[in-house]
Amino acid sequence: MVDFEVVDISHVDVDAPEVGDGAPDFTRPLVNDEYWQDTALSELYNEGPVLLVFHPMDGAFPATYVWNEIRDRGWEGREASYGDLQVIGVSVSSPYEHKTLIQERGIDSRLFSDPGAEVAEAYGIDWELDGMTGVREPLPAVFLVEEGTVRYAWVAEEWPDFPNYDEIEAAIDDL
Repeated sequence: MVDFEVVDISHVDVDAPEVGDGAPDFTRPLVNDEYWQDTALSELYNEGPVLLVFHPMDGAFPATYVWNEIRDRGWEGREASYGDLQVIGVSVSSPYEHKTLIQERGIDSRLFSDPGAEVAEAYGIDWELDGMTGVREPLPAVFLVEEGTVRYAWVAEEWPDFPNYDEIEAAIDDL
């Protein structure tokens, strides 16, 4: 029996980049377990492919589940056609909350802090949380970006919803 409510998000106007589209660039604080620094997405994908993982705010069970799965699959640092894969998260959580999530979950990835959900808006996946006027966050979504181009895209169709990790892994392997 499901012990949480599944929310229909079909009313959300999604205008996300598709495979072959350019990935919207942005600059936000990029957090690791020690510090954070303003970083542009383009700085990252110029070094190698980026798996951009939009997730709910830290502390929500879907964020924990997604990062546990990514960690268990060992995606961070996988070799690709040029450079190693960087798995990078994005959520509305603050850098302080990200540091805590990284440390508590043993995450090897870095996380962008997007408290105003402007990055989610640029990716066409922002939504107002049910019953919380003015509180926005990204829909769960995954974009594999290689040299600025989206090579894989997935956006949730309900909340909570989780990506097909095997599909993502196949896309990573195809780089």
